[in-house]
Amino acid sequence: MTTVLCVPQWQGSASSRARRLTSGARRAAELVPADTVVTVPVPETGGDKVAGIRSYDVLVESQRLTRTALTGIDDQVITIGGDCAVDIPPIAAAHNRYGAALTVLWLDAHPDVYSPLTLPSGAFHGMVVRALLGDGPAGLRLERPLAPRQVIIAGERAGDVSEHAYLAETGLRRYGVDDLERVLDDLRGPVYVHVDLDVLEPTAFGATCYPEPDGVQPQRLIDLVSQVDGIIGAAITEHAPSGDEVNPGEAEVIRRLGAALTSGMSSGTS
Repeated sequence: MTTVLCVPQWQGSASSRARRLTSGARRAAELVPADTVVTVPVPETGGDKVAGIRSYDVLVESQRLTRTALTGIDDQVITIGGDCAVDIPPIAAAHNRYGAALTVLWLDAHPDVYSPLTLPSGAFHGMVVRALLGDGPAGLRLERPLAPRQVIIAGERAGDVSEHAYLAETGLRRYGVDDLERVLDDLRGPVYVHVDLDVLEPTAFGATCYPEPDGVQPQRLIDLVSQVDGIIGAAITEHAPSGDEVNPGEAEVIRRLGAALTSGMSSGTS
């Protein structure tokens, strides 16, 4: 049994298109195959900037609500965002269950290892991986942090100097677009797969807030995900459609990607 956990959170983004993430989450949640859909009632308004984090209070409350929703779900969970910060509660739950054996595969055009000191906008979705390692503000970081060896970043092509310095300092494994498939050589289950849709080539999938050129073609990403063994949880994030009309091609990408993830979750927990 699979439950889609829809978290229509936009406040972690500083994009002028951030509010599109709300409708994007709801739309994507309808496309991913699941037995049940649970929607987290996250706040719709913005909040104050605290400790260098935009909408800090709203994000903390959103995480609380997401944790509450997760406690009522016994199925396999695929989380649909919203911005990348929606992943923190389900990854925390997976870490509590699997401990040091857990690997997080972070498929994203950006490494998301900024800190409040290095990202003036305060957009927390650019700090999520760092928070998973325990480096972040109270209420948003993992209280039981992942070790750097538990995280693999793949498809990244847009990190800045400060982020790459952090990657080098921590020893986080990182693969770009050209060597994307090498990630499979290092990957062992149990695996939590995070997909930020901006990992994709924007001419093939453009409905994101921060598109980056020279990305991964959709079929290549689907093929990669299909080869990941031992998926125990997953997320699809950062879908930001421009209007009410559904782009059939992009909807099909989400549908097929969701099917690959849920299929991998079924085989990974059998």
